[in-house]
Amino acid sequence: MTVPTLSVRTTVLTDALVSEIREVVALGHTPELTAYLVGERLRPYLARAELLTEQQQEGNPDSYRQHVLHAEPDGSFSVVALVWLPGQQTSIHDHVSWCVTGVHQGVESESRYRLVPAGDGARLTATEDVVNPEGSVCGFAPPGDIHRVRNACTATAISIHVYGADVVRLGSSIRRVYQLPD
Repeated sequence: MTVPTLSVRTTVLTDALVSEIREVVALGHTPELTAYLVGERLRPYLARAELLTEQQQEGNPDSYRQHVLHAEPDGSFSVVALVWLPGQQTSIHDHVSWCVTGVHQGVESESRYRLVPAGDGARLTATEDVVNPEGSVCGFAPPGDIHRVRNACTATAISIHVYGADVVRLGSSIRRVYQLPD
């Protein structure tokens, strides 16, 4: 897991996206509807070269890299660019809030999971594998947002994530990390 750091420079396009997200979040809808509406606002910004600065497109050879593009002062949302070099992936995790992901560049693979009752507790089981090409958007709201994301391509992938929380203050959007059963 990478630690988020706030990027000090934004682009005109990022500022416009943040304004649109702010309008949606201010409506105060349910997490599911908020995620859907934010996804609709995010989609037109994807794959536009002027969305990110060169620095915000830099990866890290040790782990995927997180560039925080914006954290709303009231803590209601954050916008993050994740840069994935080939083979990099997250742990299996869920989130502290609703979240929306849009693939800005490249292709990301996502494995989705759910907890099923087992004995005195629950066990993690895979439900589907999804390939998210450039321009695709998906949104989640807890519960039911357990997944692992990876770059299975031979080129860099970049995705834009919007979380209904302040990831700078929290240190991460991840609520819990899961392990697959042996």
